[in-house]
Amino acid sequence: MALRRKLHSHRQSKKLEISHTAFHGYLQHYVEYLGIQGYSIRTIESYDSRVRHFALWCEERTLEPSHITKPILERYQKHLFHHRQKNGEPLSFRAQSIALQALKNFFKWMAQKNHMLYNPASEIQLPKIPRKLPREILTPEQVSEILNQPDINTPDGIRDRTIMELFYGCGLRRSELTNLKLCDIHLPRSVLIVREGKGGQDRYLPLGETVQAWLEKYLNETRDQLIGPASEDQLFLTDYGESYRSFSMGAMVKRYIVQTGIEVKGACHLFRHAMATHMLENGADIRFIQVMLGHRDLSTTQIYTQVSVEKLREIHKATHPSTRKRPLEPDT
Repeated sequence: MALRRKLHSHRQSKKLEISHTAFHGYLQHYVEYLGIQGYSIRTIESYDSRVRHFALWCEERTLEPSHITKPILERYQKHLFHHRQKNGEPLSFRAQSIALQALKNFFKWMAQKNHMLYNPASEIQLPKIPRKLPREILTPEQVSEILNQPDINTPDGIRDRTIMELFYGCGLRRSELTNLKLCDIHLPRSVLIVREGKGGQDRYLPLGETVQAWLEKYLNETRDQLIGPASEDQLFLTDYGESYRSFSMGAMVKRYIVQTGIEVKGACHLFRHAMATHMLENGADIRFIQVMLGHRDLSTTQIYTQVSVEKLREIHKATHPSTRKRPLEPDT
């Protein structure tokens, strides 16, 4: 049965207007340069947004590109540190670092193209980003409970179950799954390809039997019922026959988590953390998990060795004297 369609509009991210500033022309050429160099659309949009924020900060202080010096950039770094968001929370050190890195790249380009005599951002030190453990790790039982929430007697339920099976089965990032296209799935070979993942890297991932079975069910029984007039070759389509946005996919996953009564923060990324932890606890080599997750640096993946306690518990129980039963009262 075809799904009922409604007229609606996507939430559009509006660019900050800087056409009245001296930064505008430079930024247009810089964005074009990034595209020519093969940067991903997401990276270009990220750099563009952060330079725009800086341009407006400069406008408030009547600063033009030629006025920018290292001390001015250090003032902006302090501004980022003391800035408070709408919810009253400060920017994370990661967010501050990303903003400053965008400016370092922008001014490096400005100097290379002789728009400036030197790069004022070359010696700006980025804040140290603390490597935090994942706040929540779902157990296999909790994962199963969440996966069983969609009503698989409906087209949207089959789609939602397939999406979550892919999150858990392949450890995909939310943006990676959102951007999957039909041509990225190779069912005869039981693989999918992630195109331009984080860092612009492609990678092949295996499809487990369960994930493959749900993909086949979704493609054979459901997707045709979701196709709308503007449908493209996106793998997953919304109830309106349109491509998913990251925020709407996250909201869908969160809804099912809430239904279970499991109180955890986050949504899609919880499956990624769970996949890595469960594979590690079942004996997978950390290097294979690194490839699955698309981490460039092994140290990023090794954080999961700190949250995988099952093997550690086994060794502790087998070797530590305190794990052996002994009287609670001292011998008399």
